[in-house]
Amino acid sequence: MRTEVTINPTLLTWAITRAGFDMEQFLNNHPSIRKWIEEVKKPTVKQLEDFANKVHIPFGYLFLPEPPKESIPFPFFRTGNINTEKVSLNVFDTIQILQRRQDWITDYLIDNEHKPLAFVGIFDKNANANTVVVNMRNTLGLHSNWACDFATFEDTLNFITHKIEEIGVFINFNGVVENNTHRPISVSECRGFVLVNQYAPFMFINAADAKAAQLFTIIHELAHVWLGESAGFDNQNLLPANDPIEKLCDAIAAEFLVPASSLIDIWKDKPSIDYARRVFKVSPVVIGRRAMDLGLITRGEFFVFYNAYMESFRQKKENQGSGGDFYATARKRVSVSFASVVNQAVNQNKLLYRDAYKITGLKGDTYQKFVTQHLH
Repeated sequence: MRTEVTINPTLLTWAITRAGFDMEQFLNNHPSIRKWIEEVKKPTVKQLEDFANKVHIPFGYLFLPEPPKESIPFPFFRTGNINTEKVSLNVFDTIQILQRRQDWITDYLIDNEHKPLAFVGIFDKNANANTVVVNMRNTLGLHSNWACDFATFEDTLNFITHKIEEIGVFINFNGVVENNTHRPISVSECRGFVLVNQYAPFMFINAADAKAAQLFTIIHELAHVWLGESAGFDNQNLLPANDPIEKLCDAIAAEFLVPASSLIDIWKDKPSIDYARRVFKVSPVVIGRRAMDLGLITRGEFFVFYNAYMESFRQKKENQGSGGDFYATARKRVSVSFASVVNQAVNQNKLLYRDAYKITGLKGDTYQKFVTQHLH
């Protein structure tokens, strides 16, 4: 016997809009759902479950008396504007996923008597950028021109990711919601965000972005950790929003990656972005941005260079297509440091396997293969 249920039509229209669908087009494609909204027919439990999956909401939401009020717990900065509390569903769900991970690991670290991280929030918005940079380098054990030690800027990115995770900050690289390739996260909306707390700061880096830009985003987010401020950002054209903290984090990232005095000295002998990026082992985009900040090139020259570089990246990515090693990708999406703590908790019987599957987004045999063969 069919079990039909009564649902508030407002919840159905809210869920469709929340998922980013055009209402009329969605209802034309799903005439049965139009009948639910018009209260001509009632859905079955199975039909509602299918609907919930389609619009990416928890099934239980459909039985609330009214739509829940959802908001992100930090400002999301847009270049040219100050901030917004509105983000797309894919970004919102990604924030929720990382918050759950952060909440779990924070409780676990406190239960195991870990101390708060001394560098979190050690400075405030009135800090001098160069002072913060010196403290960050000292904490990470780096000299001022540390990136010059590497062969390529990809090596620089891998190295600094490892160093940051060593001090207790977790970094997640992903371009989709968890492992769902049908739910991409647009670089134009979100280059990254950072969730700051005293025990387990979490960074999200949009893996769909060029590695050239990812490097700058990571250090920008690290600056937010030092200032104790969570935030999200789009950083269009690698430029900050019109906000004091964003501008400070931007200045910190620029000096951390390319010290002003060093670039000015090099530029006097050879004013070339390509030459400077080979010296500093950071991306040409970072060099170009720094050269603009220091007045070595004009704003117009930087934008011409930046747009050409990003267009070549897009074309290269299209030619490469999709694919790749799932487990290598999972190492970046989940964070090896985070997965190692989850595995440790499972082995200590402090976390059930089913909860480990849920918190990592890796299920059953996939989880087992990941922790046994791909964590080290």
